[in-house]
Parts: sequence; C-alpha cells; structure tokens
Amino acid sequence: MILGTRGSQLALFQAHAVATLLHERTGRACEIAVIKTSGDRLADATLAQIGGKRLFVKEIEDALLQGAIDLAVHSSKDMPAQLPDGLVIGAVLPREDPRDAVVLPAYVGRVPRGETSDQAPPSGPADGDARLDEIIHRLGDTPRIGTSSVRRTAQLSMLLPTARFGPIRGNLDTRLRRLDAGEFDALVLAAAGLRRLGHGSRISAALPPGACVPAPGQGIIAVEIRSDNANMRGIVDTIGDRVAASALAAERTVVTRLGGGCQMPIGAYAAVSGGNLSLSAIVLSLDGRRSARAEASGPLADAERIGTRAADRLLAEGAADILAGVERARAAVDGLQP
Repeated sequence: MILGTRGSQLALFQAHAVATLLHERTGRACEIAVIKTSGDRLADATLAQIGGKRLFVKEIEDALLQGAIDLAVHSSKDMPAQLPDGLVIGAVLPREDPRDAVVLPAYVGRVPRGETSDQAPPSGPADGDARLDEIIHRLGDTPRIGTSSVRRTAQLSMLLPTARFGPIRGNLDTRLRRLDAGEFDALVLAAAGLRRLGHGSRISAALPPGACVPAPGQGIIAVEIRSDNANMRGIVDTIGDRVAASALAAERTVVTRLGGGCQMPIGAYAAVSGGNLSLSAIVLSLDGRRSARAEASGPLADAERIGTRAADRLLAEGAADILAGVERARAAVDGLQP
C-alpha cells in the first residue's frame, strides 16, 4: 500500500503512526510517499494570501483520486469541509489534546501552576483558568503573538485586546527557534502537535475550550481513501476510533452547515463523556468584536444532528452576517493588492 503525506515533521509523524498501526492490525506494510503541496511551496505567505488550508491537501487528494496512492493521512483540521467527489474519510485515530496552547520563549522560565503541562485535556470549563491569568499577566500590555490562525487571533483579541498578532509558518522547530530568538513574545499553537513531536514541556498554558474554542477536528489524524475502494475501507477500519470519528462528524457538520470555507474564524469542539456528546461552537468577526456562540448535546450516535442543531443556533444568533462581514473585509483587502 502507498500512503501519501506532506513532508513536514508533524505530517511524517502522523503518517508513520498510521502505517505502524496498520501493520500491527493487518500485517500490511505501507510505503510512505511524500507529496509537496502548494501550501508547502508558498511557505512564506500567510494562509489567507495563498487561499486557505485546502492548498495543504489538494495535490495529495489529486494523487489519491488518480490512483497514485492508496490512502492519505492528514491533520483533520486541515481538510476542507467538503471533500472532493470520490473521496471519504475512512478512519480517524484517537484524539490527542484538542486545545490551543500558549508557548513562551525558553528563556522566560516556567510559569507556576497547579498542573503539569502534559496533563490530559480539561475535564471542565475552569481547568487551566488560573494558569491563563498568569500567562496574560506575564505577556504585558502589547505582546507580540505569533499565530497564522484567524480563529485564534479573533478569540485571543478578546483576551488580549492590545496584543499585536503576526503570522508564523514553517516546521515546529523553526517556529520555536524564532520565538526563542525574540521575534515574538509568545506563540499559540495546537497542543496536539507539540505533544506528538515531543515538545509538550514547552506548553506554558493550554487554553480552556471555553476561552478559545478549538478548530474543528483539531488533534485528530484522519485517513482519507477513495469512496469506491471497499477493500481499503475494510483495512483502515481496523485502526478507526469511533469516539473521535463521532466528534469529528459533529464539528465538521457545523462548518458545512454554515458554508464556511478555509481560514474562517469558526471554532467547534465536541467533548465526549460516556455515550453522550456535548458540542460548543463559535463564529467571530476577524477582530473578535462580534461573535455568536451555541451549544448542543445528545447521544454519540446523533453526532451529525447535534452539529446541525449547533449550526442552526449560530445562524439564529447572526453567524451568517458575521461571516459575510469577514468575506467583505477580505475582498476589500484583496482589492488593494497588485
């Protein structure tokens, strides 16, 4: 079997994790094919400038559709809400920590707190709040925050209204070097990527989902296959995690229902407890001044219906108008560019 992936540190970690699991469960070996995407070739541009997240999967999906590879591995948060005809998510792995994480420069030192940075995701909305207050205090009045996510920027603008946000891309090691060199006062990254690559100790604070709602699918590795390949569907099903799949279905349904595309300020996080799923979702203006929030819950088996209910509540709270404003703001900026 040939497995397609990007060549970044995190992408290769994820590809090898899937390949190892498949070999353990089925005895089948995977050849890993690294595919350079448009997003990789335009490494110095912001996501908004290059057209959003789909440029990190397009070439891989094209190879899958053409039969050059048998399966593809992605960070599910990088996948578009609508997959190309002929492709489906065949399986997802158990979810890693879904939260966003604040990373301070190495020279700042440890921040006092009541829990370790490697602790599991929060069990309640108050978890991590004391740490967050300490981090905000340490950042000062006008911190330079590195993040390429409009969702994070919009939500953090409410917590840090005088902060200056700047885009930062590249491999994780590159981002951490730039932080430690003094280019930024802090980075905000996905906790899952930090933990998977052995940098969990760099997490200064994991942001509670109530303070910064994660991206749909954050922390979930997805395996994409051709919809007509029944044999491959059976193979990848051996490594699938039903709980993470239900959470992902609920979160992706929110984006699909809202008609949100890549790089839109939309957050959605499904917490699972027993057989129940509780979904929190948010839509924001780019500056964070306008927002719509919604929650919905129900049995795990009703994941997509729960996502639909949350999205409908967001629409009732004015989400469509907020997203239209985002599109207008982007069009105005694009009109000034050569």
